Amino acid sequence: MADRLLLIGMMGAGKSTVARLAAGRLGWTWLDTDTEVARTAGSSVADLFACHGETYFRQQEAEALQGVLRRDGNLVVSVGGGAVLDETNRARLRAAGTVVWLRARPETLVERVRDGAGRPLIAGAGPEDRTDTLRALDAARRPLYAELADEVIDVDTLTAPAVADRLLDAVGRGAPYRGVHP
Repeated sequence: MADRLLLIGMMGAGKSTVARLAAGRLGWTWLDTDTEVARTAGSSVADLFACHGETYFRQQEAEALQGVLRRDGNLVVSVGGGAVLDETNRARLRAAGTVVWLRARPETLVERVRDGAGRPLIAGAGPEDRTDTLRALDAARRPLYAELADEVIDVDTLTAPAVADRLLDAVGRGAPYRGVHP
């Protein structure tokens, strides 16, 4: 079976950026479940939410995850933050490879997602509402991420390249870690 690294975590944790970096360093294929949903639907995630609602999007997300995990070859996959809400998705992730949780404090997430543009669960909300929503989502999802994670990387004070270093070190694919990068 091919090697698979599956990155989970909240929006703003850096999953897509780190997965792309790690895949490049490994010479593996990078896939993003949100990108796959948008490609298949011919519409952005934000538009899918607006036109069809979250339930429809979650169905599309589950299909995209299943399709991604059927692919051959070595993969680094950035998994949509809410994919873990579905029990079937969690079972698929557990069986598919090494699951790495990019963990961030809600304060870090708020800072990183800024105005929430392109993020349907917080788009258009004021700063306090975005903060409250991100805290609530984090509280609900944190136990699921913890349940799935083979490895956990705290990303709050790290750059994306430093997180990629930690990721590859944690899974035995990188040079020894040399300390915190700014």
